[in-house]
Amino acid sequence: MSDLFDFSRKKQLYAVFGNPISHSKSPLVHSLFAKEFGINLEYRAIQVDIGGFEQAVSGFQANGGNGLNVTVPFKLNAWKIADELTDRARIAGAVNTLSFDYSSIKGDNTDGVGLVKDIETNLKVRLADLNILVIGAGGAVRGILAPVLDRNPHLITIANRTKGKADALVELFSDYGNIRSTALEHTNRSQYDIIINATSTGIDGEVPSVPPEVFQGVSLVYDMMYGKAPTKMMEWADQNGAQRVSDGLGMLVEQAAESFSIWHNAVPSTQPVISAIREQME
Repeated sequence: MSDLFDFSRKKQLYAVFGNPISHSKSPLVHSLFAKEFGINLEYRAIQVDIGGFEQAVSGFQANGGNGLNVTVPFKLNAWKIADELTDRARIAGAVNTLSFDYSSIKGDNTDGVGLVKDIETNLKVRLADLNILVIGAGGAVRGILAPVLDRNPHLITIANRTKGKADALVELFSDYGNIRSTALEHTNRSQYDIIINATSTGIDGEVPSVPPEVFQGVSLVYDMMYGKAPTKMMEWADQNGAQRVSDGLGMLVEQAAESFSIWHNAVPSTQPVISAIREQME
């Protein structure tokens, strides 16, 4: 019998920390992954008070927690408390996956891998040699840039309302590939093959202030947000000439699968889980 099934007899405890967190699909995702391998685990969604992240992690670890996912707004906090960082977490400057080894905490970032797998494997769009527009310059963008640049796109352009934040990311990631910055209002029509929205404007029912003509003829507009209905970004892009639109549900499941494989040394099937989550939301 494999080591996986030897240790799976004992219930393992995992969770996702965030604020807010009640909307999270992570408990369902990880329970479906665990079912595939017969792993006995409990996975909780826990809302953590702002300013209380480190204390919450210590308490979770002391009570037998095996690992944590971390979402908004605590990814930088998780990066700071990790005793050891993977290369991709160090480059991103943010952590979404914590693993506990006795008194040590290891931090990783699976967001970029999840995005790339969703686009290239699930949506079957190769990123190599493409012109990619990334909207936003916050922590979500930091997590995806290195893995996307690793796929050798022709150029990544970061567009942000405050151009200085985009400039700072270009300086940080220029050694990893061809990358530049621009102001949102200066994005050009028909210049991009893929547009990735990494802002949270959809939460308020808004869309980023890029010129609508920028979507004309774009092969794929990808919104990292997701929900029961198409996001406002998806609707807007579709109305303005995008050939194809997608939300970020696949990214959620793929980044979770990467976390799961880190914790359990087992690679789960993601397509059935994406379908199950989509069906539950309808």
